[in-house]
Formats: sequence, structure tokens, C-alpha cells
Amino acid sequence: MRRRTLLGAMSGGVLLGAAGLTGAVLPRRLGTGPLPGLLTDASWRVTEDAADAGPRAEARWLAAGRIPGEGTRWEDMVRWALVDLRQLLQPSGAGGLLPRTFLAGPDTKWRYSWPRDCAFAAVALSRTGHRQEALTILEFLATVQRPDGGFEARYLPDGSTPDAREPQSDGAGWALWALAEVLADAGGGTQALRELRAGPLGTPMRPLLDRATGSALALTGHGRRLPPVSSDYWERQEWRLTLGTVAPLLAGLRAAARTHRLLGARRTAAEVAAAADRLEHAVHAAFADGGYQRYASSGGRDAAVCFLMPPFTVSAREEVVRAWRGYQREAIRPAGGLAPGAGWRQDGISWTPEVALVAYAAAASGDGETARRWLEWLDAHRVEWGSLPEKVLPDGSPAGPAPLGWTAATVVLTVNLLERGRGRA
Repeated sequence: MRRRTLLGAMSGGVLLGAAGLTGAVLPRRLGTGPLPGLLTDASWRVTEDAADAGPRAEARWLAAGRIPGEGTRWEDMVRWALVDLRQLLQPSGAGGLLPRTFLAGPDTKWRYSWPRDCAFAAVALSRTGHRQEALTILEFLATVQRPDGGFEARYLPDGSTPDAREPQSDGAGWALWALAEVLADAGGGTQALRELRAGPLGTPMRPLLDRATGSALALTGHGRRLPPVSSDYWERQEWRLTLGTVAPLLAGLRAAARTHRLLGARRTAAEVAAAADRLEHAVHAAFADGGYQRYASSGGRDAAVCFLMPPFTVSAREEVVRAWRGYQREAIRPAGGLAPGAGWRQDGISWTPEVALVAYAAAASGDGETARRWLEWLDAHRVEWGSLPEKVLPDGSPAGPAPLGWTAATVVLTVNLLERGRGRA
């Protein structure tokens, strides 16, 4: 399915041109139900004007920030990705006692908050000038954080857990990475300290840094060992350690060291950086000989290799880059996208979060050609109301919920890097 170039051609649309959104339209309704393969339709969006919602509110909100790729071929995709990110920020359902929750998607099975999705959304919103929303997401993470500094696999909007899934170790890493990225936009250590003292609802956020750092250090023995087995972004029970668990913890420790340095805590920053150095050595010692597969020596390459690339590290080893390129060859699917890994089930389905991750790593590594190629694929497979779906079927039609928040956030971040010249080929 190809989306229409001008959503304004749809009957019943609401034009947003008055506040700088000329040519963009929020459709009131497309059809009478989900399109084939899709779990959602355009009716999930708020299209009736209210005080803080609807087309005019979205237009004002977009105008108050920045749209990466404005004036380029990516503008329409990024606009709708940002609108989707804002509308996926939902009331907590806890009587206003918790910050708004960032939901993975609009369908029932995706109306949960995953720490990973929250992390990417917070960074994307911060990069585009929507700082209060970014801090709100971090405040939610600070509120639901476990006493040991880790996180449950996912949360209901009220902060409770929906089932008996085991906690996922990568949550602490993603929280630390997001916190560092958002605080880096604060304009200096003084403002960063002020924001750590209290979020938009007054929740102290310094414990988010200290406890998550402690969790990552404890799980890795201060970098002297690999962490225990845990589920990762594949969302399935694991019996062996995955790269998708340990790589985010490494990225989190690197980020925590940056944050402590920003705050002037040089001794703590040095200790955490040393732990990250030791863990990095352990990761490469365990995964390099197998070519950076999902497991140390088996499982095929998967998108987790992106987490060993910029922007999650300063620079990537040559053998990591080779594995990253190998993943793109080995996980290709009939519609031209990627499966989560070469070892993923052979159902022919492409997954947009993994495609977006590859584009993000490419842009951060200066490989603009690869970043733009995958962005073109994502743009070509949006749904008719502009959102990025979770999956693409073998025939090229979208599937799953649309939008998917993780994909939307990663696309915004990728275009932002390209715009700043980081992704020039």
C-alpha cells in the first residue's frame, strides 16, 4: 500500500496550515475499521480540537519546537512521527500522581510503557525542542524504577506491571543513555542539576541516575563480568546471554560516566568509565570470535549489533561494522526490510524498528548513503494517514499497529543527525 502524497486529498481531513503545517492534514477517519494486516486505523488519532489536543494544538506544539528535515523529502514523515510521539504520551490513569506515560502503540497489546521505547522517545523529543515532554518521560521512569535500580519489562499507564514477566536488564542501560542525552541538551551542568532535583511534576530524578548506575554496575560486577541472562527487545524468554542485553548496559555505563562528568562528579565519572572499559573488553572477548551474533557464538547476527555502533559509542570497531553490514544482508526480507535477526523466524515479515536502528547507526557513523536508503524504505511503507507501522508484510503492505513509537522516535533522531551533517556520505 502506498500512502497518498497529500493527505489533504482525503475527504473529512482537517487542515493544519494556519500554524505552519501547510499541506498536512489530520484525517478524521479512514474507512470503517483496520486495513488488512493493520491492527489500527486513523481513528486512533485525536482530530477534534480541544484545549490541548487536536489539529490546532498539534500545530502549535510543532511550531514551538523544531522539525528535523524541514524543507526536505523527510519533512512529512518526521512531522507525522512527532505528532504520533505526542499523542502516544497518555495520561497515567493514576489520578495525576504519575507523569504522563509514553505508550508503545495505540493498539491494546501495545498500550504499555517499555523503558526502551520511553528512552528513545525522550531523546527524540528533547532533540526537537520539546523538553518538558522529554523530562516527563524520564520522570515516569524515575517513578516506576525498582528499588534495585532496574526496571520491569513493561508497565501499565498507572505504573503497575501487567503480568509476571521477569524484569529486563537492558532497562537500566536505556534509562541511563536517555538521561545522558536529554541532560546534554540542558545547556550546562547547573541546569542539568536543577532538572535532576525535580521533574515537571516535582519528582526527584537524581535517584534515576544513581540507582540505574548502581544496577548496571551490580549486574556486571563493575564491568568485570558479563551480566546474567535476561530477555531483551525480542521480548521472549532467553536461556543464554544476548548481545541485546549486554550492549545496552555498556551504552548505559558510558552514558552514566558522561552524566557524572557533566555534573562535576569527576571521581564517580572516572570509576564508572573504568567499569565501562572493562565491560567493553568483556563484550568483545565474548562476541567477536562469533562475528557478533545474537549469542556469543550462535543465533545469527541481529539488530543488537547497532548498539555497539555510534551514537551508543564514540566509534565502532571495524569488525563490528562488518557484522552490522552482514546483518543487513542476512536479515533482509521479501519487502526489502529487515527481520530482527538472521535467526528470526522465516515468515517474510520486515520490522520497522530494526530498519530504523540501522539507519540511525548509519547516520551517527557518517554513512549518509545507507541512512538515506533505509529512510526511503521506511517512508515508502508508511500507512495512508502518515504513521510508521510496526511491520511490513512480504507483499509490501503495512501490518501491526501504526504508529509504533520506537520506530517514530528513531526516525526523528536519524533525520536530525543527517540534518546536522553527521550522516554525509
